[in-house]
Amino acid sequence: MLDTRLIRANPEKVEQELLKRNLSGALDRFLQLDEERRRILALAEELKNFRNTSSVEVGKMKKEGRDAAELMEKVRQAGQEIKEFDEQLKIAETEIESILLGIPNLPHDSVPVGKDEDSNIEIRRWGEPRKFNFEPLAHWDIGPSLDILDFERAAKLSGARFALYKDWGARLERAIINFFLDVHTSAHGYREILPPFMVDADCMTGTGQLPKFAEDMFKVEGREMYLIPIAEVPLTNIYREEILEAKELPLYLTAYTPCFRAEAGSHGRDTRGIIRLHQFNKVELVKLVEPYNSYEELEKLTADAEEVLQLLGLPYRVVLLSTGDMGFSSAKTYDIEVWMPGYNDYKEISSCSNCEDFQARRANIRYRSAPKAKVQYVHTLNGSGVAVGRTVAAILENYQEEDGSITVPEVLRPYMGGLEKITKRTQ
Repeated sequence: MLDTRLIRANPEKVEQELLKRNLSGALDRFLQLDEERRRILALAEELKNFRNTSSVEVGKMKKEGRDAAELMEKVRQAGQEIKEFDEQLKIAETEIESILLGIPNLPHDSVPVGKDEDSNIEIRRWGEPRKFNFEPLAHWDIGPSLDILDFERAAKLSGARFALYKDWGARLERAIINFFLDVHTSAHGYREILPPFMVDADCMTGTGQLPKFAEDMFKVEGREMYLIPIAEVPLTNIYREEILEAKELPLYLTAYTPCFRAEAGSHGRDTRGIIRLHQFNKVELVKLVEPYNSYEELEKLTADAEEVLQLLGLPYRVVLLSTGDMGFSSAKTYDIEVWMPGYNDYKEISSCSNCEDFQARRANIRYRSAPKAKVQYVHTLNGSGVAVGRTVAAILENYQEEDGSITVPEVLRPYMGGLEKITKRTQ
């Protein structure tokens, strides 16, 4: 949520920043309502002052034996008008809050301005895509041929956009999860959390999923509960409505969770295989930090996500997203895209963002820099560390062999019981 003081102080500047995100006139109704709110407050305050002074005068008149009926009626009428103004104020403030909840974060000055992904800027690449001496297959062909992925039976169970992992496929997914968690906790200093996989509406509002993206969420019927779309939601909201001490910061948190997304509006995009599912696994990284070094922390977080891909030997590139492509809550985002031979292209496997104080305002997460200092909002950051299913797909495609087997990356072999190659079961 944006700082209302910033909007009131410089609405033209905020409007210019929102134009970079392809939003025009986003503040018109807010400014109109805010002016109306201040008018109502002034009128109500004037009436309250009249009521207070008149009430004193009524007491004085009664004490002196004078008739106070007329003044008492005016006080009663003032009270009724104050009640009406309070109701009007409540309606205006509710609409103001609704408007603010629908306005995205402002982009950082370093973010390229553009309408969509065509304006993204490639920052760096790591690794060289493998040159095959045979025609490489896509993971949606490799998985079923090895009988480690089954999309038809998954559809029988749950419908389209679900996957059923079998044997070494299931073991590979579990191995990647444990490998990611081990690296991030032991080498990068994150604290491992296992959060609930369902959260309330306040959590979803705090990180920006609600109310704007309600159609993308899976809601539990009959309850104000949602299946989490990403572990960022419970991890960030652990500290909702809390005041932290500076000595507690920075907080580095990581968690494995399944993630659930309706993927509304994504029809036709990466619908084959396990790139875009309704249910998928992910290891998430979340940071709560002081504002002064949050962009340094973003670089570190991105490097942490990159390192697990380097250890796996998967070529990738890092892309700085433009104002028209980055997420609702983000002020700056790097996407890490892994090389996928099946697509002959790079595909997103991690998105690392600095949300500054946008989520902290919504979730009311604050900190105190010194014992008697004024409280202020933390900066929140998040990133995939990284998407597990997409890592499985990348390994199947990048490590495939001409005989149809898959070479297991060396760092994963201890998690796979020493297995070096995945082949089709013979029984």
